[in-house]
Amino acid sequence: MTTESKLREQFCRWGRSMFERGLTSGSSGNLSARLEDGFLVTPTNSCLGFLDPATLSKLDGNGAHVSGDKPTKEVLLHKAFYESRPQAMGIVHVHSTYATALSCLKDLDPKNVLPPMTPYVLMRVGVVPLLPYADPGNPEIVPFLRDVAPSYGAVLLANHGPVVSGTTFENAVFAAEEFEEAAKLYFLLKPYSAMIIPASRVTALTGKRNR
Repeated sequence: MTTESKLREQFCRWGRSMFERGLTSGSSGNLSARLEDGFLVTPTNSCLGFLDPATLSKLDGNGAHVSGDKPTKEVLLHKAFYESRPQAMGIVHVHSTYATALSCLKDLDPKNVLPPMTPYVLMRVGVVPLLPYADPGNPEIVPFLRDVAPSYGAVLLANHGPVVSGTTFENAVFAAEEFEEAAKLYFLLKPYSAMIIPASRVTALTGKRNR
């Protein structure tokens, strides 16, 4: 496992990268990374482009604040994912434009919000279910997360945005970026009759993501 000091640096470097490329704005979005003795999470009202490794919020395995600045109000979302998905080592929750726009559409398939248009979203993100709307930080979303996290590495929160996990913090970042690109493709292709990947290949490609 990466040392905590290196993980803190990586955490801030990727936060800045996502901010500079427009995947998050202002003080929106939050990140977390699992540690041997708990997890790191972005402080409340922090901008992902200006995170400080020394002031990241550190929580113990029970979610109690151990050190650093006060954690994001959405810490329960991260905690529920880690407790329900042991392989998750990092989580990215950003309000990226196309993924968030997708979360606001009516008549999405609640079992899979995106049609399988490319192999990459299946391999890096997998099937993404839709979760019902809840105010940011509201614990009522936790039971829904606990229900799906064992089987799905990412979810889309209705009228809110994506929550994407990875087997490393870096993989979570890559998966969140892939989901944003897939959502963008969805909107670009929506006026047209697009081809999708055959169902026989969807299971195989999603299996690669799970491995």
